[in-house]
Amino acid sequence: MVQELNQDNLQEIVNTNDTVIVQYSATWCGNCRIMKPKFKKLATEHENATFVIVDAEKFPESRKLASVNNLPTFATFKKGAFVGQEQTNKFDVLKDLVANVI
Repeated sequence: MVQELNQDNLQEIVNTNDTVIVQYSATWCGNCRIMKPKFKKLATEHENATFVIVDAEKFPESRKLASVNNLPTFATFKKGAFVGQEQTNKFDVLKDLVANVI
């Protein structure tokens, strides 16, 4: 399952879940819209991780957790710590990022 942030509380989610995968996006971002269904599909394949979509423009504190400066950005967190990120619109790159943290 994928949850979309409706408040700037990604840090809380990262702290309370073992493995968190984040898609940072924005409403104007075409590549973000293309990647969103792929991200959601990946979430169904990894039920032991928490998948979160963050609007990078609405939630600056959540954006800072991965030093996001390009969209879409995908970030991984494990046991409350930042693990890594990829700025990509390629599904294979996203799959590899997730595989490295699961």
